[in-house]
Amino acid sequence: QVQLVESGGGLVQPGGSLRLSCAASGFTFSDYHMSWYRQAPGKEREIVAFINRPYDTTNYADSVKGRFTISRDDAKNTVYLQMNSLESEDTAVYYCNARRPFTNVDYWGQGTQVTVSS
Repeated sequence: QVQLVESGGGLVQPGGSLRLSCAASGFTFSDYHMSWYRQAPGKEREIVAFINRPYDTTNYADSVKGRFTISRDDAKNTVYLQMNSLESEDTAVYYCNARRPFTNVDYWGQGTQVTVSS
């Protein structure tokens, strides 16, 4: 059974940091591209960060470049999103996505809420 389980969300003040984790199981994690998406209230889901396979190239939305870092640990089947200098505009539900390269096979987690507020 495929599972992506996000954790690490919560309430943080502007300028603060959070690290999200996404633990994967039920598929060969090391074969998959991994991404973080987010969806704010009333807005469409948007991609935030991406790390590909096999080269581990990363890419970021312009709005988070220089503040967020995506990384992965194949030994732990986990992908991370380190978020620094958080802004109120970063408030959203954050989702983990796994996509098998050159296919339409992809999986989603259930999401974790991040709220940036004073």
